Amino acid sequence: MSDYARVVDFIHEMYGSSEFVPLSVPRFIGNEKKYLNECIDTTFVSSVGKFVDRFEEEMARYTGAKKAVVCVSGTNALHMSLLLVGVERDDEVLTQALTFVATCNALSYIGAHPVFIDVDRETMGLSPQALRVWLAKNAELKNGVCHNKRTGRRVKACVPMHTFGHPVKLDELVDVCQEWHIELVEDAAESIGSLYKGRHTGIFGKVGAISFNGNKTITTGGGGMMLFQDEELGKLAKHVTTQAKVPHRWEFCHDHIGYNYRMPNINAALGCAQLEHLDEFVASKRKVAQEYADFFKNISDVDFFEEPEDSHSNYWLNAVILKDKQAQHEFLEYTNDHGVMTRPIWELMSRLPMFEKCENDGLRNTIWFADRVVNIPSSVRL
Repeated sequence: MSDYARVVDFIHEMYGSSEFVPLSVPRFIGNEKKYLNECIDTTFVSSVGKFVDRFEEEMARYTGAKKAVVCVSGTNALHMSLLLVGVERDDEVLTQALTFVATCNALSYIGAHPVFIDVDRETMGLSPQALRVWLAKNAELKNGVCHNKRTGRRVKACVPMHTFGHPVKLDELVDVCQEWHIELVEDAAESIGSLYKGRHTGIFGKVGAISFNGNKTITTGGGGMMLFQDEELGKLAKHVTTQAKVPHRWEFCHDHIGYNYRMPNINAALGCAQLEHLDEFVASKRKVAQEYADFFKNISDVDFFEEPEDSHSNYWLNAVILKDKQAQHEFLEYTNDHGVMTRPIWELMSRLPMFEKCENDGLRNTIWFADRVVNIPSSVRL
């Protein structure tokens, strides 16, 4: 039996399926129907209702944030996070090319320009060392404001993404950003339940953005959330994302440009029920990851990607690393032909037509991963 056939058999056995094993599916094992029925029975299915407030309060407690604010999607959350830290049109935002397109879409809504910095081999996330090197070579501080010496643009923010739920080296990134007066905004879309040095991802910068899309560790169907350490900034976020409407018994008064980014109560109800089982889901995913790690030790030329040092990862999507681009293609073809859903890592942002002319630092590790990484089934298994 070939090694790839052994992989397919192992995954079918792990998930108890002889036909098709999807990449990641949600699990509903608790109060989801009860809370959804309550929304319907009370008619509070839109953006007003007790589950919105409850979900925000419980997520703030869970993550250690001072305030949490829900949105319609993780992309909305990241877009608003960038606006709130002061990113403006024609600013530059330092981020990674190894990410889902939503990261770059969010900053493009503002008219900002991504600059792509390489990732670390240990994390698959933005490298503090690569960031430091790029800034030393290309940036300068003018009156306490960071600028790109070549373009003259202001470098306002840095957006690392916790790839597949694995935390980046947050302490070092915080230090570099502080040194260069750059705002750190965490794209924590994939890392709900992941910890770095005992603290939840998404709370190391001024704002962090989480996703609750249907394939995430917990889901609200569609949805996102911003995490704040500055409570007043969080209150502003809540106001602006609800059309910036000033409370009044009957008058319609709005004091900012507002956004209709409000999460409906019916989605928040689903989130409350899912959050009650988050620790259980993360424990299950970590158990699956350990079984994969043990199995792939006996498969030649396929390495399982394990959590970085100082991290407790949710293993949102498990990943294996093949020896080269051809092996990646062969693995994808064989697994998908035999009832196991696998996917390559996202197309690099620097290769998409919208972003191919954006500045980058060579992206050596980024390209290495793009040619080798495959995601394998990662659903919660209870």
